[in-house]
Amino acid sequence: MKTRKPTVLLAAVTATALLAACGGGTKAGGSGGESTTLTLASIDQGSVEDVVKAFEEANPGVKVRYTTSSADQYQQQIRTQLSSGTAPDVMSVWPGNGNPGAIHVLAKPGYLRDLSDQPWAAKLPDALKSVAQYEGKTYNAVFGQNGIGAVYNQQAMEKAGLTPPETWTALLEFCRAAKTKGTPAFALGNQDNWVTQLVLYALVATTVYGDDRDFDKKMQAGQATFAESPWATALDKYLTMEKTGCFQKNPLGTNYEASQQLAATGKTLGIVQGNWIIALLKQKNPKATFSLKALPATDDPSGTIIPAAAGAGYGVNAKAKNEELALKFVNFVMSPQGMNLFVKKQGGLPSLPDTGYAVDPSLSEFSRFIKADRTVPFMDQLWPNAKVQQTMLSGLQEIFSGQSTPDKLLKEMDADYRAGS
Repeated sequence: MKTRKPTVLLAAVTATALLAACGGGTKAGGSGGESTTLTLASIDQGSVEDVVKAFEEANPGVKVRYTTSSADQYQQQIRTQLSSGTAPDVMSVWPGNGNPGAIHVLAKPGYLRDLSDQPWAAKLPDALKSVAQYEGKTYNAVFGQNGIGAVYNQQAMEKAGLTPPETWTALLEFCRAAKTKGTPAFALGNQDNWVTQLVLYALVATTVYGDDRDFDKKMQAGQATFAESPWATALDKYLTMEKTGCFQKNPLGTNYEASQQLAATGKTLGIVQGNWIIALLKQKNPKATFSLKALPATDDPSGTIIPAAAGAGYGVNAKAKNEELALKFVNFVMSPQGMNLFVKKQGGLPSLPDTGYAVDPSLSEFSRFIKADRTVPFMDQLWPNAKVQQTMLSGLQEIFSGQSTPDKLLKEMDADYRAGS
């Protein structure tokens, strides 16, 4: 998932990027002591500033030199800077695979320092550890995460006299009841193709990973496919929701902005989206209260899982000119103080438990799922290339317009997966 208005899922958790600073850290000694400079490239424009300030205050004499730019520009330049020896000491790194700044792309040629020996690495929840690692070693200091679920408008729910469903059967009953009352359950903005995947991911989390947390490893080993797996079940449930009337009329004619308006004003009872949408809904209706709940996919509530994405974290240049300070910075980012500063600004949740972070009430259930290790990464973060996701997004739009079928789409995704493995 990838900005507050992402074009692809992984990108939804990050809106902007900092341009990789040139050069490395320098030390300037003197009789009065030693002054240390750290170079930093970050994608967290608007939030990294507070973290840098706090880090400098906690380390008198230290200066962090950083610059900012768009994510696209950052991704275009970071690989070149690493290969030419002009990359900064610390840099933003995306989890998983799929873009030029992701850890698989940067760790494979040896550009990143192994961070497995740092105190926080072993504490990462399994769902985040899997996308923070390459070949079993941790390279990404992931400080925050986002989730996908059903975001409900509390006032609209009370008016309808309904409560959030916790089972698949109850979900369909909820949709029928909402439709009868003239207020569809969920807004769906499938005109923007990245939105098409959200309901599917929310269902896949439970139907696929509820019984098989190793599904991604089996895909990577060629022992499983999209078409011959519970992915087909999840896609069928997505279409069942559409046929049952869970969404407003004409999702393909509704864009992301319009779907926000429907959910914010109570024209629908909610929306299936990421937690980042809550701040946008509050802007459109400050008097309303919103909460994110798991979207059930089976009739066993104890087996429900929420998709949770690691946002971009920080990696250390394997050839950092100031490795000691670089490690000190990433460890500060992963400390309760640094982590809480970041997620408060970004509207997410800390990647580690027990940081003392005051979770917004709207995310209380998501927080409980994280602490109980009932999350899985956004599915695309472990795919071998970005083509699989693009095929899925366009294919889902074609299914909703009657131009394709679930079986055809899943087979096309399998073909792209194998081609990029």
